[in-house]
Amino acid sequence: MLRGRTALVTGSTTGLGLTMADALAAAGCNIVLNGLEDPERAEAARAGLAARHGVEALFHGADLSDESAIAALIDAAATTFGGIDILVNNAVVRQFGPIEALAPEDWNRSLAVNLTAPFHLIRLALPGMRARGFGRIVNVSSIYGLIGSANRADYVTTKTALLGLTRAVALETAESGITCNAICPGTVPTDAITERIRGIAASSGTSEEEATRDYLATRQPTRRFIAGEGVAALVVFLCGSGGRDITGATLPIDGAWSVA
Repeated sequence: MLRGRTALVTGSTTGLGLTMADALAAAGCNIVLNGLEDPERAEAARAGLAARHGVEALFHGADLSDESAIAALIDAAATTFGGIDILVNNAVVRQFGPIEALAPEDWNRSLAVNLTAPFHLIRLALPGMRARGFGRIVNVSSIYGLIGSANRADYVTTKTALLGLTRAVALETAESGITCNAICPGTVPTDAITERIRGIAASSGTSEEEATRDYLATRQPTRRFIAGEGVAALVVFLCGSGGRDITGATLPIDGAWSVA
């Protein structure tokens, strides 16, 4: 479906990012992985993805809070593959706690990684996409880009702003063969989430199954986690021919959380 295209997925050495990169590789894309992972673990992810799908894969450990590192990431992709056809802005940092306790340096890092990095990556990838007459940009927002939540000021702010960036880029590229969309996942069972649920279970003296049910009861009306594979399948669809006319969209994949 996407054989010969090159996809850059940020924050992709583990978790949802790696799941999305794997699905794009299964569709035929060469892959650029990115993250601040331990080099050995990152190499294992890269080699495994390439071997499973018979594609080329590159890992680059750019710190996305650093503009020069972002430029180096784009340059490495261009040198290896000739450019980026698909950009998935997935990398994220977040803080928990009331806004008055949020350190300015943590706020600034969240802005840099969650919002400014997508701006720079889009800015630098677009000339090549325009020259080739093809491009797919998927910004990974969140349910918290659609609703508010206490004690997550940096995350809610940046994920909401990402939707505005998506709409602006979609309009600027509407006649170019490039699309730009945002997806808003609900609760995916990442390592951080499952570890939090284990902590809840331990502190409350309940089983992990009960803690999971209680955790999801205030979130997804489906009472189940959002499958990372389902999020990845949506990304692959948006990047393929079927997604040609979908641009500027905000697509929830949240088990009806945002409409409850």
